[in-house]
Amino acid sequence: MTKALAPVANALLKAARAAGADAADAVAIDGRSISIDVRKGALEQAERSEGVDIGLRVFIGQRQACISSSDTRPETLEAMAARAVAMAREAPEDPYAGLADTAQLAMLRSAEGLELFDPAPEPDPATLQEDARRAEAAAQSVKGVSQVQSASAAYGSQAIWLAATNGFQGGYGRSSRHISCVAISGEGTGMERDWCGEGRIFQADLPDPEEVGLLAAERAVARHGARRPKTGAYPVLYDERIASSLIGHLLGAINGSAIARGSSWLRDAMGTQVLPKGITLSEDPLRVRRSGSRPFDAEGLQSRVKDLVADGVLQSWVLDLATARKLGLESTANAVRGTSAPPSPSTSNLILTQGDKSREELLAEMGTGLLVTSLIGSTINPTTGDYSRGASGFWVENGQIAYPVNECTIAGNLRDMLTRIIPANDARDHLSSVVPSLLVEGMTLAGE
Repeated sequence: MTKALAPVANALLKAARAAGADAADAVAIDGRSISIDVRKGALEQAERSEGVDIGLRVFIGQRQACISSSDTRPETLEAMAARAVAMAREAPEDPYAGLADTAQLAMLRSAEGLELFDPAPEPDPATLQEDARRAEAAAQSVKGVSQVQSASAAYGSQAIWLAATNGFQGGYGRSSRHISCVAISGEGTGMERDWCGEGRIFQADLPDPEEVGLLAAERAVARHGARRPKTGAYPVLYDERIASSLIGHLLGAINGSAIARGSSWLRDAMGTQVLPKGITLSEDPLRVRRSGSRPFDAEGLQSRVKDLVADGVLQSWVLDLATARKLGLESTANAVRGTSAPPSPSTSNLILTQGDKSREELLAEMGTGLLVTSLIGSTINPTTGDYSRGASGFWVENGQIAYPVNECTIAGNLRDMLTRIIPANDARDHLSSVVPSLLVEGMTLAGE
């Protein structure tokens, strides 16, 4: 599947050279997907897409330009190259733009051993519809569910090939299989909604549809009768489902793009404490059967395991080649890209140190506070780290869940919040972000 893309990418490079480019890289992606939605036992919507997308980046000295297309005919490739070169000649100079040196390129040029593609046949639409129907039926069977908003099943696959005039050639395939369900409890203005979704690379690893539907329903029923909580300063426990969003704010603050602009609230924090002592945040792009895994990054650099935070101390920015050059550092092999834009830095599989207590034990310790299971909107100041988000979940009294809550806001400062987190031990290992429930003391809660 990937080998069929190599001739297209190399034809783009050849055309770019012929058009006058000093250097170039090309990416080709062959993707296909199918999604089925069911409502009230009948087919609600069916979507299928497939096609090849190609992208070309050319360099004229320190000037660069990107162009993309979904047409792989030879005459189109030549026209793309000519247009990209013309665009580059008019672009401003960027002293940090450029391909990787040959010595920096990855030795691993495929995903062999990572198990990112399921060789099982693509499921037919009837199979996906039946999975969605089973999830919906299971949700509807739960007492207290007034309706099932949606039940879906989907499959997707991709083949990716990256080639560059510095000699890099490599590619790999990906596949994914998903089931999701959204259930509603209550009626009228008293309706509450919750969901469950599961995704895996290998279809054989996917949970039964009934399990997904039942969990969505139970979550929705548990939220029935929600009301606003008290206003004040309370501990907040982020449920495992949404705890990774808190770590996501940390990742955004150490992203090379924000650091190079000087616009991050952690711009001066290298080598300082950003998480509690004893907690490590690591990135492992080489985990087997994980959706975030990749053998090399979008600039052809070898993916590798690294600690972003070790024992609570910040160790590394997240860098691609351009941001690394701006900062006088080496790339951390974190480049990602699509077909129409140059690379930018981003992370893959993340693992946060887990604690030794369950979520229930942390609830017991927090006494009175808020268990957050859903976040809505956000106001995050990227320069100061001031944090405010709409939330819903459950009010906790005497260490026990008392009643569901909604329409409240939680606020604090991310630098303070992250240095106070207490992790539970409930992270799900199959996810690309293995982050457990996180307890944060002393947050401001705005309710009634």
